[in-house]
Amino acid sequence: MKKIFIKICKLLGYEILDQNKFSSPTLEKELNEELSVLNEKSIVLPLGEVKVTKKVTSILIILRMNTDIDIWDQNRKRLFEFPKIEYTKRSLNSLIKSINYFKNKYSEVKVKTIIVDDNSNSENIQKIKSIIKDNDFEMLNLDYSKYQNKISKQKNKETFANLASLLQSFEIGKDNGEDLIYFIEDDYLHFEPMLEEMVASYERIASQINKDIFMCPTDYPYLYMDNIKTNVLIGNKRHWRTVDKTLCTFMTTKNLLNKYWDNFYKNCLNRHDPFEKYLNEIYAKEICISPIKSLSLHLTNINSSYGLSPLIDYKKLWEENKIND
Repeated sequence: MKKIFIKICKLLGYEILDQNKFSSPTLEKELNEELSVLNEKSIVLPLGEVKVTKKVTSILIILRMNTDIDIWDQNRKRLFEFPKIEYTKRSLNSLIKSINYFKNKYSEVKVKTIIVDDNSNSENIQKIKSIIKDNDFEMLNLDYSKYQNKISKQKNKETFANLASLLQSFEIGKDNGEDLIYFIEDDYLHFEPMLEEMVASYERIASQINKDIFMCPTDYPYLYMDNIKTNVLIGNKRHWRTVDKTLCTFMTTKNLLNKYWDNFYKNCLNRHDPFEKYLNEIYAKEICISPIKSLSLHLTNINSSYGLSPLIDYKKLWEENKIND
């Protein structure tokens, strides 16, 4: 009778949770194992199941890279005080680890990464190519001339290049994105489960509220400086909080990129205060969330409120992603 009942539950789409044996006979798993099924259902104890309606078929990752400038727009050194290329290398290494971790679990989702490089020297280019050679990465060079008549004249070449690389990245997402689009900068270190948690939490939360959303992988300290109201949501294996600001590393959908293209475009035409002015305007209309605790670490100066996420073992994550040339 028990076997028949389990079969009937499976046919009807119900799951049985046996708290005595701490297992699920319908899922044929222990309850401390991964219970969710990507593109089908998200299960979190004790909240139960959310049917996935916002299914993910592909992820386009667009990485902006500059291997020379220490900290743009600031006369400061980053945590650990290495040359910028070292941060780019470790950032890439952590991203590749996270992509492979995701692919090993969800091979049916297409993942492609495009690097927009801001004219790195040949030595640094070779170092980057040796890191990405066995992965589905494409490297493009930033085309300054394409944006000379679009972007306002800036006080220095670095500011213009930053705006130009951001606009080129957004245009690539608009032209080549299909589903999820993930814009990343090269001074972030990522925890290995980052991509899996981002995608699985996107499916759960977006399906729950029946809306496409924005997601930031980093728990920025500056968002704790003011007493602003926030909502806390349950993702796949983390809590997430609603936020009304991000920097330029975030994930969204092709639909939202198209819907707010004017905001994305205008944000790149001049140096605003804050830099992300027109992106932040979107979050007054759409939901944006960031994880508690962080999935990625923004490696800036140790005193920067825009940088190091709280309650993270910075040194451990840094050392784990070291690459020997």
